[in-house]
Amino acid sequence: MTALAPSPINLPWPLNGWLEQSVAEQLAAPGLPKLDLTRPKGEAALVPADSISWRIFKNPVSLFIGGVSAVILELAEPRVRSGVWDHTTFRKDPLTRLRRTGAAAMITVYGARSQAEAMIGGVVRRHGHVSGVTPAGVAYNANDAVLLDWVQATASFGFIESYSRFARRLSCADEDRAYAEAVDGAALYGAMQSPSSRAELDAQFEQMRPHLENHTIVHEFLDIMQRAPVLPPLLKPVQKMLVRAAVDMLPRWTKALLHLEDAGLNSVERSLVRRAGAFADRVVIPNSPAAQASARLGLPADYVYRR
Repeated sequence: MTALAPSPINLPWPLNGWLEQSVAEQLAAPGLPKLDLTRPKGEAALVPADSISWRIFKNPVSLFIGGVSAVILELAEPRVRSGVWDHTTFRKDPLTRLRRTGAAAMITVYGARSQAEAMIGGVVRRHGHVSGVTPAGVAYNANDAVLLDWVQATASFGFIESYSRFARRLSCADEDRAYAEAVDGAALYGAMQSPSSRAELDAQFEQMRPHLENHTIVHEFLDIMQRAPVLPPLLKPVQKMLVRAAVDMLPRWTKALLHLEDAGLNSVERSLVRRAGAFADRVVIPNSPAAQASARLGLPADYVYRR
């Protein structure tokens, strides 16, 4: 059984206001619908409010860590790497790319079903124009089912594993439930073989393992994530530590493959990140996607923080 949730924390103004503004800026993503998850009133999301996913995606600390970890794994796959690096603005404008990806994830989890389906349909159409050839001469298309399955697997692993390691430990049953909850949304993106349990994820990792490789772009990405203006300048050391946390949670064989064995956390840093993640899991952010979605369904703004 998962432990009972600690009591939510409502920060005083102006800290609450700063958090709310920060979330709004992070989710103001060019190319995606305006993020208003309070409408249509009463319409359910792709996953229910009592889901594990609603708990996981409310936590900004574990989401950042998990997102970075997922991209590391994606960039280890040559076709995905070429698609991301050759067809996006990540290298020149990482913040816009991060906001767009974050907004898409939030709409998928918290948005009304009609809103999520419309957004995902737009993403699929844009992906239809993304194709090319890797430096090794292998053709790729962003809507290739194998690549979509890999991206979905890495995203599920990143977010679920990060939450369980650095925010609030999930039971094996809750982990499996979280993977299963992502299946319907993944299918809308075109990932028809996304993992529905940790065992299926492990099998998918083993299947993809021979196709992964180390590349300078992986290390360039980590450098970009340490320097990108995601957090205020005074919190830059924290941001660098969160990036190292993303490396820390990778499977051991992945760290060896990518020559990242020494790029993780020490024991003190690991404890600090866990404290930050646990604290963030209790802080109620007004007008956050979780709060907006709760309001849409007639639930208290702190509903998901009490579970």
